[in-house]
Amino acid sequence: MGCGTSIAVENQTRPSETDGSIKQPSPALTIKAAILIQRWYRRYVARLEMRRRYTWNIFQSIEYAGEQDQLQLSSFFSFMLDNFTQINGNGPDLISHLLDSVVDPLTEEVRQLKYEQIVVPESYSGPHLSFPLSVTDTNALLCAFKEEQTLHGKYVLQLLYETKKFLKQMPNVIYLSTSYAKEITICGDLHGSLDDLLLIFYKNGLPSAENPYIFNGDFVDRGKKSTEIIIVLFAFLLLYPDHMHLNRGNHEDHIMNLRYGFTKEVMQKYKTHGREILQVFQDVFSLLPLATVIDNKVLIVHGGISDKTDLDFLSTVERHKVKSALRVPKRSIDDLSVRACSRSSSRHRLDSPHTSGRTSRASRRRKKHCTKQGSCSSSSSSSSSSSSSMCSPRVSSRNTPRRPPPSPSLPSPTDVLQVPFLDSFVSLEPPEPPREELEWQQVVDILWSDPKNHNGCSLNSFRGGGCYFGPDVTQTLLQKHGLCLLIRSHECKQEGYELCHNGQVITIFSASNYYEEGSNRGAYIKLGPELVPRFFQYQVSRTTRKLTLHQRVCVAEGSALRALKEKLYAHRCELMDAFQQYDIDNTGRISTSEWAQVVESVLRLDLPWRTLRPRLARLGADGNVEYKSCFEDISLGELIPPVTPNLAETLYRYRTDLEIIFNIIDKDHSGQISIEEFRQTWKVFSSHLGVAVNDQAIDDMARSIDFNKDGSIDFNEFLEAFRVVHKLDVKEQQQG
Repeated sequence: MGCGTSIAVENQTRPSETDGSIKQPSPALTIKAAILIQRWYRRYVARLEMRRRYTWNIFQSIEYAGEQDQLQLSSFFSFMLDNFTQINGNGPDLISHLLDSVVDPLTEEVRQLKYEQIVVPESYSGPHLSFPLSVTDTNALLCAFKEEQTLHGKYVLQLLYETKKFLKQMPNVIYLSTSYAKEITICGDLHGSLDDLLLIFYKNGLPSAENPYIFNGDFVDRGKKSTEIIIVLFAFLLLYPDHMHLNRGNHEDHIMNLRYGFTKEVMQKYKTHGREILQVFQDVFSLLPLATVIDNKVLIVHGGISDKTDLDFLSTVERHKVKSALRVPKRSIDDLSVRACSRSSSRHRLDSPHTSGRTSRASRRRKKHCTKQGSCSSSSSSSSSSSSSMCSPRVSSRNTPRRPPPSPSLPSPTDVLQVPFLDSFVSLEPPEPPREELEWQQVVDILWSDPKNHNGCSLNSFRGGGCYFGPDVTQTLLQKHGLCLLIRSHECKQEGYELCHNGQVITIFSASNYYEEGSNRGAYIKLGPELVPRFFQYQVSRTTRKLTLHQRVCVAEGSALRALKEKLYAHRCELMDAFQQYDIDNTGRISTSEWAQVVESVLRLDLPWRTLRPRLARLGADGNVEYKSCFEDISLGELIPPVTPNLAETLYRYRTDLEIIFNIIDKDHSGQISIEEFRQTWKVFSSHLGVAVNDQAIDDMARSIDFNKDGSIDFNEFLEAFRVVHKLDVKEQQQG
């Protein structure tokens, strides 16, 4: 140690003695080295940013594709429910109880008495609530949920009943003023992430008269703590009704809850009273206000607006009737048939001008039925602009089972009816759509729309519902109502918020790590009397805090690529057919441009496939893509004997739809269904997809999965057989 120290001291003094003998680097060489390092670092950061962006695009495209599938399935159910009885004489009772509003014969007083008589066992160690609520009750809820405790079903039902009574008195549009508070806090989507809500309360304080909050919808689904979040929010709503405000989101919808987890979560946590709780949630969600206005200057809605949005009309909507925005208002098939046939017999013609406004998503595949002595059909062109698109089918490649048309179309309000008069045509205004339909369209636009950079208003075909609205649409609405700012949520943003339309539209998203751990930050807004928004960002992190930026990008990228490979595998037959059209000589290889073109035409995810190619498929020695390598590191689990590989692929691709149909049939949510119910599931499923499966194959399949031969089937075990296995993940686990 001593020698080392003395040498260090000597070395420190030597340069001063021999400065003249040491050659100093020239300034030009130093600058050149710095430039080289800077250039390398910029390339490194650019590559990292590219990976981060395409990872984000993968997550978002797959999310929106899932929403499209849900909308399409819901539209199919609506079509069956509205028209199946009138066409075939016997309606599908198995879905009517879920898609239609639940009519409870009990009065409010009797229902409340029934809830109060529920006995809470002595073994229950969770919080006890007494109404009206106090600060002690909300604190007890927060502490219990932090400790992973569950609130008893009796208190949940009582809380929902009190919330329902309160919301019935609230208008569709809430008007607030900042003069009564220093600042108002505005939060976006939480999606079942209790940790984010608790972090917001920790950083910003609990709701109170001095600290008001607005939560802008999408409290539930996707996350595992949706019930806890909605209970906490409703409790604070009852405690501070003038200082706690909740807008409805597109996931406050009992049909959306079937796919994205809230229904399943409630039934797992409340096995005894789960069905009653879900029914009351259905009512409460439909009573949530649709918009909030601050100081008559700032409009807050969940999704967005359209060129048809009218706040005055929105204020008069009977919002409780829109139990689900996915449930298109009923239009009798007889009415549609009369319209279609009368046009045919009188040579009437419906023209959709290029300025046409609103069409439902189903109207893009418009089919009108005439049931008198058979059927006749006529098509009309769809509108090219404006709002309320719901449930438009995704384009399919050839040799793919096509889904039937979701529902008979609803005529566009802006269509022009031309009737023959003497030797010329006279244009007449079409009949006004029913008010129920107009109200539904207003709600859909508010809950589902997204902003875009280009002017105009067009169908939101990528997400599947609502519309895309441009800066001119925003400007028109703000000027019409004397507003200066639109705050909305509905879209996950990497930094938790985003400004667009020249700063007139703000998107706020409060669920951090939405797609994957470390994928995005959450944020909230504080708005004072000067109406200048201040943004606060955060990120709940348990595992990624110690990771470098490069490591965080790799984790998120790996998760996104696994999801994308599953998407490729789900469409393997379509992709192989399309690949082989280019591979005339059957070499197993096609050019990169052809590979990218095929993948986009089948999946329609609007992704940079050339950039992603090295992560998805390898090149051959000749520089062409070996397209079969897309599917090499992924496979299905062990198949049930009667299931053919092609049917197995179809089951995997639509397993979520199949699970939703099963959950609708499984009324007690026991996870067990009879063989007859299994047959019903398959009939609905095959009708939805246009997949022909004969009764014998269904019976063989049912017998093969009735393992204990008791006549009932564990449907969850059946679905487990159609999960994919990533071979690389298995290898890593074995090596580990």
